[in-house]
Amino acid sequence: MPTIGLLGDVMLGRGVAGRIGEGAPEDVWAPEVRELCCGCDLVICNLECCLSARGRPIERVRDKPFFFRGPPEATRSVRAIGVTVAGLANNHALDYESEALIDTLDLLGEAEIAVVGAGPDRAAARAGAVIDVPEGRLGLVALADHPAEFAADADQPGIAYADLRRGLPEWVEAELARTRERCDWLIAFPHWGPNMTAEPAGWQRRAAAAMQGAGADLVAGHSSHLFHGVGWGARGPLLFDLGDALDDYRVDPRLRNDLGVLAIWRPGDPEAELELVGLELDFCHTRIAEGEDAEWIARRLERACLELGTRVERTSQRRFRVHRADQPG
Repeated sequence: MPTIGLLGDVMLGRGVAGRIGEGAPEDVWAPEVRELCCGCDLVICNLECCLSARGRPIERVRDKPFFFRGPPEATRSVRAIGVTVAGLANNHALDYESEALIDTLDLLGEAEIAVVGAGPDRAAARAGAVIDVPEGRLGLVALADHPAEFAADADQPGIAYADLRRGLPEWVEAELARTRERCDWLIAFPHWGPNMTAEPAGWQRRAAAAMQGAGADLVAGHSSHLFHGVGWGARGPLLFDLGDALDDYRVDPRLRNDLGVLAIWRPGDPEAELELVGLELDFCHTRIAEGEDAEWIARRLERACLELGTRVERTSQRRFRVHRADQPG
């Protein structure tokens, strides 16, 4: 069975861009993070920025406060952790207009990193990707519920936009089903919900169940900047939010948006199908969580998963297995 690594938001602009410019781009990740990720057969992340030296801050979204653009050499930061598929369906892919998005697509292509969730037109943005992995093929469909102004059009670059609060749009259901036919395992990768929420909303739980009903084996979300508890649906795990993986954001001392998780999915493994590894984001540099930070993650995971009907088995200071509540062991 394949080993799939899943990371939430990876932001390579602002302070992170400055750090990349000062040293080796791969050094934004601690060596143990790079080693762990590169030990997976495939790593997927949400790239929370564009990569370009062009463009200007977009004006079509009213009162937009933040604009993220990483330098072209930041592709080395992404490759350093073994990312082979990047999701671009999010609220920063078009921060520096269409030309910067096109540069991002080109740069990732040159780095041999597949892209889902954005493209030069609507059909490309919505299309799922299928990647060869050990013993089969993995499919991925990415989408975002905001902002509507970033939605790709028939001949306009943009993201795969879906208003998920009103139910699963027909195109999402159709694309999941179409991608399902071409792969052995399928991931839905939504960028959804508001910032700084610590648990999934009712509409997210319903949408996740609908995505599994349309063929997704695993749902892995992001957007909140906080990791959520894990649920378990009819087909597999529901990772409502992975939290952040790399950024330069101000830290909320109560909500702890400087702590995230790397999810490791082994589809079909009866003993360790889903494992979480705690991450500590130390301003433009990410390492494995230790000490009190690891304890905070452990306490938060136990409470949050219990509320969603799963249980957490701590296998080391930094690592956790998530099981269905009715699963023995």
